[in-house]
Amino acid sequence: MAHLTPLLAYRWSPLAFHPSAELSAADAASLLEAARWAPSLGNRQPWRFTLGHRDDETWKRILVNLPEREQRWAHRAAALLLAAHVDTDAAPADGVVYDLGQAVAHLTVQATALGLHVRQVLTVDRAGLAADLHLPADVRPYAVVAVGQLGDPLSLPADLVAEETGLRRRRPLADLLLG
Repeated sequence: MAHLTPLLAYRWSPLAFHPSAELSAADAASLLEAARWAPSLGNRQPWRFTLGHRDDETWKRILVNLPEREQRWAHRAAALLLAAHVDTDAAPADGVVYDLGQAVAHLTVQATALGLHVRQVLTVDRAGLAADLHLPADVRPYAVVAVGQLGDPLSLPADLVAEETGLRRRRPLADLLLG
């Protein structure tokens, strides 16, 4: 394998989060700052975030808009972050979603640098999130990012333990190249 920075090599998306670890204000600010500095088309920075810390009202509103399967592990995350984008006529929809992905990727790498982990969830109730969080009409919820410290994989429901403890796999690089 080619040389890869440890920040990328050791990043992974756990299901098991430590149920009492907190996300400090400094770490939360650092994650959001990393997202703020992500590249964006024409420097539009169309991303918007809503951050809920475990058991606060925002966290609860985000959690209930996740599918039941995801709630079974996400309730242990120190924070739940709604990642959304601003929908405007000036920017193509695929561009703002691409930019939002860049921002979340930067946040993810920063989390790894801080010794934290994230897991992203795309299957969310977007209409429910918009209503429950009282989002402006032009802000479109897209994903939820769970943030926290690693927990005990054996604390997960039995059907999730195998997924959590299995080997990480990636396609060979040759499979990703076209032509």
